[in-house]
Amino acid sequence: MFDRNAIVVGVDGSAESLEAVDWACARAKISGMDIEVLCAYALPSYTAASMESGMAVIDDEAIRSSAIAVVEEAAEHARTYGVNVRSIVEPGDPTGILIKMSKEVKMIVVGTRGGGGFADRLLGAVSSAIPAHSFCPVVVVPRHKEGAEFTPVQRIVVGVDGSKPSQTSLQVAIKEAQLWGAELTAVQAVPMAASAGVLAWLPAAVDREAILKDVRSELREMADTLTQDNNVTVRTHALDGNPAGLLSEFSTAVDLVVVGSRGRGGFAGLLLGSTSQTVLEHSVSPVMVVPTAAWAEKENVDPATQWQRR
Repeated sequence: MFDRNAIVVGVDGSAESLEAVDWACARAKISGMDIEVLCAYALPSYTAASMESGMAVIDDEAIRSSAIAVVEEAAEHARTYGVNVRSIVEPGDPTGILIKMSKEVKMIVVGTRGGGGFADRLLGAVSSAIPAHSFCPVVVVPRHKEGAEFTPVQRIVVGVDGSKPSQTSLQVAIKEAQLWGAELTAVQAVPMAASAGVLAWLPAAVDREAILKDVRSELREMADTLTQDNNVTVRTHALDGNPAGLLSEFSTAVDLVVVGSRGRGGFAGLLLGSTSQTVLEHSVSPVMVVPTAAWAEKENVDPATQWQRR
């Protein structure tokens, strides 16, 4: 696993996917990695009815030629960063192809709200497929406002929930902070409000500030343990609130949000339900999703096969 020191970036010909290329190339340059630009395309299927109705048959080779043009344009853009670039064109479902490739590379980067392909799929019916089932970190880069330029990562926030899997997310965030020379903040959400329905059962006499203090202390201890061998300083916050809401708010003031694909409570299951959609759809900054132990426990399961087109 991870036998290629490379970052795969998915492109679809949209301006938004080029923003993903920018992010991936900047990350590759500071870490000495290669860039693999991938464009996956699905061949149309034909039925007897469509053939009899006289519908024009699309030339499969023309579709492939179009994909090649898309990937070469993106590759040329990537080479301006001075990184090693490889172009890849593959027929098939983008989700399945990326999940399969995630077992061989160090990171996957995709854009959102592009012209279809990778972009729309991340916000569609299988929006959690790539981040939830990837074997390597996945970075989802949102569309910038018109005229906005790429800026290096200077501020990072990571969501932590106190579980062992979330330590992996914090470790990855620490590494990112080292690479970018960025400030790092670790946040643990404790949704105690009655509307949250999580800790609303606590009697009124319970000191909720004391709970936050205890959570903050545990988070501080975790951060200190993971940074004892490097020079990264981690700010820690334990806050009463909804995890997705807090992360979305933080995304307006940072350059990267880091979360785990599995956990418990708080940020747990972030990419398995409505919380994931909230973060991915509303985050102003790129979101890095770090895989934890979900697929390590399923050695005989190949998640890529679940997303192949029939």
